[in-house]
Amino acid sequence: MRVIEIEGGSGPAEALRIADRPDPVAEAGQVVIRIHAAGINRPDLLQRTGGYPPPPGASDVLGLEIAGEIESIGDGVTRWSVGDRVCALLGGGGYADRAVVDARHVLPIPEGLDYAQAAVLPETVFTVFANVFEAGGLAAGQTLLIHGGTSGIGVTAIQMARAVGAKVIATSRGAEKTAAAKALGADVSLDARVDDLAAAIAEAGGADVVLDMVGRDYAELNLKALNPGGRWVVIASLSGSKVEVDLMRIMLKRLVLTGSTLRSRSADEKARLTAAVEATVWPWVMSGAVRPPVQATFPLARAADAHRALEAGDHVGKFVLTA
Repeated sequence: MRVIEIEGGSGPAEALRIADRPDPVAEAGQVVIRIHAAGINRPDLLQRTGGYPPPPGASDVLGLEIAGEIESIGDGVTRWSVGDRVCALLGGGGYADRAVVDARHVLPIPEGLDYAQAAVLPETVFTVFANVFEAGGLAAGQTLLIHGGTSGIGVTAIQMARAVGAKVIATSRGAEKTAAAKALGADVSLDARVDDLAAAIAEAGGADVVLDMVGRDYAELNLKALNPGGRWVVIASLSGSKVEVDLMRIMLKRLVLTGSTLRSRSADEKARLTAAVEATVWPWVMSGAVRPPVQATFPLARAADAHRALEAGDHVGKFVLTA
């Protein structure tokens, strides 16, 4: 089968190359999926440049989410059949023609979605559910503040928060992205380049949960924005991870500061999360309330072009590799 390997160098053209590897074989509890589409995520960029190595036992091939057809089944797998249309969360291995997956990390593709649309769901939906809903405890009537409202995570978080009945404040960079976040359902959409974010968030009533992908540069803003009892959830630190925080302010507001990664979780924990996502989020997907947009698709051999497009930062939603 074809795969995209990391050959060396940090730039996409120097680092990514197409190669051949043996087809995977499903062992007990696993399935092999013939990949029709693979979502592209920022952790892929980090892995390419050496900043996010795969956990022990995971494939060294990039790609954390896929959609396709089940091609073969290992012993003990009873839910899935050959030919089923599915999407799946991976620890790696998505930039390829086939991937072997823990059968417990597989979900059916909802009716009406094509492979590209389904491929952008697992990594983002699992991340938002685990951080905003489980760790952050977002509930109906509360307010979620999202930094990076038009990123793959951002557009998913906007839709999932609205589906549960929460209010959304989104920050983006530039008028076009601000308008896009508003169109996707943000109640308040702010332009980080020109708006007074602290004042505008305060005027909107503050936030009960902050989904933070920025890190250092927005730490002070988050402390101001959060209402008493608020939850500050960190899933990335694009501006830096080292922050000086006045603990007294956290104590006085009774704030919770938390964060996590998805890839390093155990197979059993991912299986638990898969079941929770299917029970809670999949009905929103099937109803059309949650359907992250696909910005563009690229054939597998053009993975470097797809990385360049993601690095440019002009997108709304996700990029996808197709077979």
